[in-house]
Amino acid sequence: MFRFSLYKRKNFNIYLVLSVIALCVIGVLILNSAMANDLDRDATIRKQITGLAVGFTVMLVVAFADYHFVLKFSPLIMLVNYLLLFLVLTPFGVSSHGATRWLNLGIQIQPSEFAKIFLIMFMAWFYGVNERRINKPLVVFGGLLFYAITAGLILAEPDLSTTLVVTFIFLMILYSARLSYKWIFAAIVILVPLCIGGYIFIMKNQDYLINELHIYQISRVLSFIYPEQYQSTGGNVQQDNSVLAIASGQLFGKGLNNTSFESVKNGNFLSEENSDFIFAVVGEELGFVGCIAIIALLAFVVLLCLRSAQHAKDMSGRLLCVGVAAMFAFQSFTNIGVAIKLLPNTGLPLPFFSAGVSSLLSFFIAIGMVMNVCLQRGERKRDW
Repeated sequence: MFRFSLYKRKNFNIYLVLSVIALCVIGVLILNSAMANDLDRDATIRKQITGLAVGFTVMLVVAFADYHFVLKFSPLIMLVNYLLLFLVLTPFGVSSHGATRWLNLGIQIQPSEFAKIFLIMFMAWFYGVNERRINKPLVVFGGLLFYAITAGLILAEPDLSTTLVVTFIFLMILYSARLSYKWIFAAIVILVPLCIGGYIFIMKNQDYLINELHIYQISRVLSFIYPEQYQSTGGNVQQDNSVLAIASGQLFGKGLNNTSFESVKNGNFLSEENSDFIFAVVGEELGFVGCIAIIALLAFVVLLCLRSAQHAKDMSGRLLCVGVAAMFAFQSFTNIGVAIKLLPNTGLPLPFFSAGVSSLLSFFIAIGMVMNVCLQRGERKRDW
């Protein structure tokens, strides 16, 4: 499992580690400021710091655990993934805000957060062992089936946002596995008309949304498409206040832990400021400069993951890195896009910023996998 003879210390991705540490430190400072008016701030911060310490340790363990050995257990890991997601839908599931997404196993965990990592690992193994048969119908539809089961169980919670994450991860891995453009073209020819037709149908039959979606999902979708018509539902209030907070920060922000009376955060106008809308606190307190710096750090992490994929010595290593890059890119873009009202309101944590130990651990495990691929990367023509 720990085959240190395979690792080259010069390949230890120190830039990735330093970037993650920087995000963690800034994240704790922002979270502490975001929860200034919350009674459970101290408990949440202690829990977050504990999660960071445990996560960093897990990251190092994963970084030095040979991914070839770990991926051999991918089928078993996938079965555990299905079991955990299924248990969420049973009386063992814990509900909050109209959704059942957590399990109480002595400690409360969110299986859908780990499902993203399990899916990346399984797909990296599956397409790795079938590298020469990637375009065979059995392999293509086999991978699609395993993805569909994971996505279906997550969607049933309901957790549409995480379903979109695993969908994006799967598509990026499938493309990076060198799927033939014939398959891609065929999928586009089929899916594009279906999507257009579905959109037209839903716009003409909005009652269908009421029957198929949950109330909060309906409110978010319709208020985003028709902000003036559905203003009375309050579906845009969170995003409007978020945009107001970001705009009020101007160039350099109001400063961390500020007590300004004009602060949107201090006026308790922000909702979910410790998780889904934590970027609004970044904008208000660190300003435009702080926002750009954090976006640049997140983008740098994604870039390093893609560079690691480029230099991976085999298909499985490359797909692990691509899957992690896809997860970080999609979640960062979506969380920030919601905060600035570029996208409809949906709940996705911002990597290393949002409160939540399950998401923290999943991000650390993901970074650990990329570091492991880096330590075993193949020969390349030029240095980083």
